[in-house]
Amino acid sequence: MGTSKLTKTVAAELAPRANTYIEWDADLPGFGLRVTPNGAKAWIIEYRAGGGGRRAPSRRMTLGPLATLTAEKARGAAKDLLAAARLGADPAKDRQTARAAPTVDELSKIFLKPETKVDRKASTLALYDLYFRVHILPALGSKRVQDVTGADVVKLHRDVGAEKPVTANRLVKVLSGFFSWAIADQKIRMENPTKGIDLFREQGRERYLTSEELSRLGDALREAETIGLPHLVDDTKKAKHARKPENRFSKIDQFAAAAIRLLIFTGARLREILHLEWRNVDLERGLLFLDDSKTGRKPIILNAPALQILTDLPRIGKYVIAGQSAGEKDEQPRADLQRPWGALVKRAGLDGLRIHDLRHTHASVGAGANLGLPIIGRLLGHRHPDTTAKYAHLDNDPLRRASERIASELSTAMGEVSKPSASIHKIGEAR
Repeated sequence: MGTSKLTKTVAAELAPRANTYIEWDADLPGFGLRVTPNGAKAWIIEYRAGGGGRRAPSRRMTLGPLATLTAEKARGAAKDLLAAARLGADPAKDRQTARAAPTVDELSKIFLKPETKVDRKASTLALYDLYFRVHILPALGSKRVQDVTGADVVKLHRDVGAEKPVTANRLVKVLSGFFSWAIADQKIRMENPTKGIDLFREQGRERYLTSEELSRLGDALREAETIGLPHLVDDTKKAKHARKPENRFSKIDQFAAAAIRLLIFTGARLREILHLEWRNVDLERGLLFLDDSKTGRKPIILNAPALQILTDLPRIGKYVIAGQSAGEKDEQPRADLQRPWGALVKRAGLDGLRIHDLRHTHASVGAGANLGLPIIGRLLGHRHPDTTAKYAHLDNDPLRRASERIASELSTAMGEVSKPSASIHKIGEAR
């Protein structure tokens, strides 16, 4: 044991020798300064593992170099670690375990594998992957999983929530699932850092089109698929390669137009239509049989307008809404309708209208006609506690009548068919 207390001055005066040596502190047993022949100095501790006696293995642990760790801070750290060792801890082993622990980035690669959770849908996995790549990994990716604190998650939540509160709330829920899985399956944490975080209040984003708005959308849709939509050109600016006036029109293809009409008339979700295969279409019975949707397997009623769309649509490849790879060996479904939808919305003067609002509009027409929420829920494929709901496609007469009435009103509002004599409530009354 040394004869003096290791202070800043004492540590600086220790000279190198031919061999590495350790100068031990006189006041704190187990605390010392290692000095190498080339003059490098580092603070260390030495202790008996597990708080045992002389038979317990001796451990030596480096705290840090003298150049970056002051004598005062080194002494404080050593005091805490030596006290923990006397109570049975093993600081050196704990450090080794911590260094071997995976980071959020490393563990997320396992969490996002399809086989990790076999009941997780591909669409959910794709969304999780997006959240990790864009938001979570840039903020937390380099941290060890067990080192992520509630404060870290709160900061991420607040930073993202400044512009995207709904996305911020979703990130907390995804991280909650990630850490719950890490605790249960990987056994590398003791608590979930997402617990107790206050989420942002979310405002409902539902929008229901009125009859007049549907009429404008129908006019824009017919214009887009016939003569085309005009390009909005600023004549005050000169463009070197500007199109001639007669060429400033763009048509949308028949498959995009068909997809939008099917979304309106059936109330289906976007992916349910874009990923729909011809093998799932039963024109004779007027049904779509979806193998997998957001709520699992389900049928969709085909009313008269929807049946007519599918009957008139050419079959190119396996997907109803043919994409760029239609008919090819590795055919993929169409990814989205962003470009045609954006052009239609602008032409119809419906800025801010989302494709999903077509589903809300479909439901609102049924609600305004007093068709009943259970019927509407079954038409749209919502989850329902009644176990008999899975047999809805076998008892669909009331559903078919409801679907026909909704589609008839929507089609009339768009100017697609003549208005029937027995009209249901006008669209917009139930907004």
